[in-house]
Amino acid sequence: MKSFLRIITLPLVVLFLSCNKEKEKPKVIYENPVKTEKPAKTDTISVTVVDLPVQMYGTNFLLFPVGELRSVGSSYDGASKSSQLSYKVSNYSEFQLTGFIRNIKFQQVGKDSITSLTDKNVLIQSVTYLKSVADKTKQQILVYELEDMDTNKDIRLDDHDIKSLYLSDISGNRFTKISVDFHELVDWNLVESLNRLYYRTIEDTNKNGAFEKNDKLHYYYVDLTRKEWASIEYFPD
Repeated sequence: MKSFLRIITLPLVVLFLSCNKEKEKPKVIYENPVKTEKPAKTDTISVTVVDLPVQMYGTNFLLFPVGELRSVGSSYDGASKSSQLSYKVSNYSEFQLTGFIRNIKFQQVGKDSITSLTDKNVLIQSVTYLKSVADKTKQQILVYELEDMDTNKDIRLDDHDIKSLYLSDISGNRFTKISVDFHELVDWNLVESLNRLYYRTIEDTNKNGAFEKNDKLHYYYVDLTRKEWASIEYFPD
């Protein structure tokens, strides 16, 4: 009798686990895509905080990362449990900011005015200063990896949405999207000898909302010395 019960119970457990396993959500839902410049729902609970400024070496601008107050970890005091608040929005390493940054404020050294990078709803994951380009051409350029559209239509902007590639100058001006809408950024690389930014994106060619091995890779470069940043597609395969 016990053997019989084991035989019956095992399939039920497997079925239960498979039913409760959360299905992976698609990154893109194509019907009536929602651009997040005007989000359908605003989080009224979140509190905006601004990090202390950073200054990329050799530049004349301060960058103030803007984000949201977060709860991290927890501590126990007897029977009570309390979350600790993190006022830190970003992390700074040599020539790069990373984090979950909602905007960046810019201030030129010696001036009082502070300007914002954008009035759009974006989530910036990294900002990289191209120092080698500045050393050669005197052009001080920032590269941004960010999300700018609620592509999976879950009424929030996060790293489950498509990642895009942007450029600006060190003052935050000329904030320009160089990747194609609904193409997921794969990676990018600077070729210093040519002053070109090369990057790859992937297109969901079968429109199933996921990026898979059979989807199409696209290859581009941008000549960073030109006044207007324009992506040029090339075909290495």
